[in-house]
This record gives sequence, C-alpha cells and structure tokens, in this order.
Amino acid sequence: MRMNSTSTTLAVRLLSNLSEIDRHAWDSCANPGWARAGQEAVVSEGQSTSCFKEMRAYNPFISWDFLEALEKSGTVGNRTGWTPRHAILVDSSDPESASRPSAVMPCYVKSHSQGEYVFDWGWAEGYERAGGRYYPKLQVSVPFTPVTGPRLLTPPGEGEKERKQLLAAGLVEMTRRLGASSAHVTFLPEEDAALLGELGFLRRTDQQFHWTDEDYQTFDGFLAALASRKRKAIRRERETALEHGITIDWLTGSDLTESAWDSFFSFYMDTGSRKWGRPYLNRGFFSLLSERMADKVLLIMAKRNGHHIAGALNLIGSDTLFGRYWGAVEEHPCLHFEVCYYQAIEFALANKLSRVEAGAQGAHKLARGYMPTTTHSAHYIADPGFRRAVAHYLESERREVAYQGEALAEHAPFRHTEAPID
Repeated sequence: MRMNSTSTTLAVRLLSNLSEIDRHAWDSCANPGWARAGQEAVVSEGQSTSCFKEMRAYNPFISWDFLEALEKSGTVGNRTGWTPRHAILVDSSDPESASRPSAVMPCYVKSHSQGEYVFDWGWAEGYERAGGRYYPKLQVSVPFTPVTGPRLLTPPGEGEKERKQLLAAGLVEMTRRLGASSAHVTFLPEEDAALLGELGFLRRTDQQFHWTDEDYQTFDGFLAALASRKRKAIRRERETALEHGITIDWLTGSDLTESAWDSFFSFYMDTGSRKWGRPYLNRGFFSLLSERMADKVLLIMAKRNGHHIAGALNLIGSDTLFGRYWGAVEEHPCLHFEVCYYQAIEFALANKLSRVEAGAQGAHKLARGYMPTTTHSAHYIADPGFRRAVAHYLESERREVAYQGEALAEHAPFRHTEAPID
C-alpha cells in the first residue's frame, strides 16, 4: 500500500509474523532510546541529550520480545482467532528500508472479540442481526493486555504526526482490502486517540484504576495521605492477609526459575479456567518471557509452609509497574489485595516507579488508593449506516464514563484536610 508523503514515497507493508522483522528494527520504533536488556536508556550516536530526554517511557508490552513470544508460543496465530498482520512503514524506493522502518503497528485479523477488554460483542450482534458480517475485523492492540501504551509506533521528532497519519490511512486501506467490517485501536494514549478522531475514527472511553506516587517515599508515607478510616482498614487487611504464617516473595531476574513458573502457571490456570473458561496464555509463553525479559518481569508470590500458594504477574516499565494476572490455589482473606495492590505499591516505591496500573475494571481498588483513570480507544467502522449507529451509542457512553469517573473521585480515600496521623 503506497502513500505519498511530503519527502518521499512511503508504503505500508504487512508482516504475517514478527520473525519477519529484526528485533532492533521493531524496537527502534516501539521503544526508541531504551536498551532492550535493561531499564537504562541508551543514546544513539549523534543523538543530542535534549532529544534523549524527550524519549517516551519504556513499555514492555509493545517490545518485539513480548509480542513475538506470543507468536512463538502459539498463544496467537494458527487457530487462535488472532492472526498477525503487523504493519510497517517503509520507503518504497529503498530496497533495504524494511530493516529500518519509520513506523510500525501491532495488528491482528480477528475472528472473535475475546481477549480484548474493550467489549464490542453488542456491536457484532447488532450488525449481524441487520444482515452484516462483523468478522473478520482488525485489532491494533497487545493481545490479552488491557494496558495503555503507544499503538502507532514511531520515534518522536520531526514528521512523527505524519507517520502516524500514514499508519492510520494504511489501517483503513487494510480494512477495505481484507473485507473487514472495522478496525479497532485499543488502549492507546489520549493524544493518539484524538489524532485518529481527526481522521474519522470514532472515539471511545472507559475506566481503570491506577495508583500514582505523590512523593510518598515509603508505604507509611502513602498511608499518611489517607483518611484515618481508610488507613486503618488497609492496615487491618494487610495483617489479615499474612495470617497463618504467609510470607511474600518478590521474584525477578535470575529468581524466575522454571519451578517458580510452574507454581504461578498452576495459579493462572485455576483462576483463568474459573473466570474466562479457557485461559489465554500457555506455559511456553511464560518460559519465553522469562528467557527474554527476566529483568522486566516481577512475580509477587505468597508462600505458606514452604510452598507458594498464590501469585501475581507484573511487568516493569521505565516508570510504571503493570499488574497483569493473579491466581491462587488456597483461599485466604485479603490475600488478593496484599499481593496485587499493596505489594505492588511497595515495589514501585522501592524501585522509584511513579505508577502502578493494576489491570482492568475494579471499583474496589479505589479504597486502596487506586484512582479512576480514563482509557481511550479509536474505531473505524466501514459501513456508513452502522458507523452512525455506533457513533450515537458512543456519544452517550462517553458522557456516562465521565460522570462515573467524577462520582468515584469524590469518594477517594485521601485526606481532604489536615488531621492527626494515628
């Protein structure tokens, strides 16, 4: 797919899997300026310090290592309903440009709507009742991962907006050529959602709960910012969670043994089977994740009588801890809160991370210091009549999401006036 730009002729090329592109070529667009092997940033030759400071935060989910591990493990591809059709923006006049794309985009042809966390089952049902065919559709996202991050991946700087616009135009053309009903770009930054809105995509919002460090320094510093009743409730929950001799381990790097993964996978399968019917990820994926990104992975594991009984998987960004999956083979009061929320805050504070994103939904997180945060998606609907119906629905949905966010924020657990700290 060729497009004329102001400086050269650019083309969107589709990849059937990430092994068709070099790791460095992808990551130079996905996480520009950040070393693949650690959190420390690197400056390319000739790059100014000021440019380095403007590099966006490292996001592990859009890295080649993470996305290709999904493919290599068979978690996506084959008959999973997630068929990779990643897009790269190349200079069509340069035969070597595929090794140095100016932008990339993780994209999948979907035959269902599972594992997306931006639910469009109602859209699919309505369109098919009207005689349309909703699937296949295109999904620009990180599979099974409701985490905000860039989706139109290009290094910042001159021409960044134009490159994103060309990717968006390529996505619309892909929709037409593949006979898809629609294209969905989910959990993207607000500014990119606005850019796509200018190009005719429909904007959608939802809500998650994130914790932000307000220079607390320690967990006690965080507690001191809470209202007395909330502070006491959290202390009680933490004490209750660790009754019966339960201890907590943080496992990262070389501590992520296959034995530890075996334990966590048993937790994941138990919870996933009850919650979703069929867990999305297989055991091989976790081994690949550990092999490639051990220093970006944190397992928070609860142990009793010498054996791990529960755990939560987190990924570590340059400024954010991303909570992903939780599971347990023993039920203990408040253990979920301790492992998933309070230990995550402890780790973030200890490692100078400014945010914790604890996954999708869950108003119960509010009382534990996680505040409502708006998430964004953008949707291209090919059928004009269907598009009008969806646009009307989204207009009212956005108002409801905004109202709920304001209402929830009024019940934040933080102190509004100075009060003695007990």
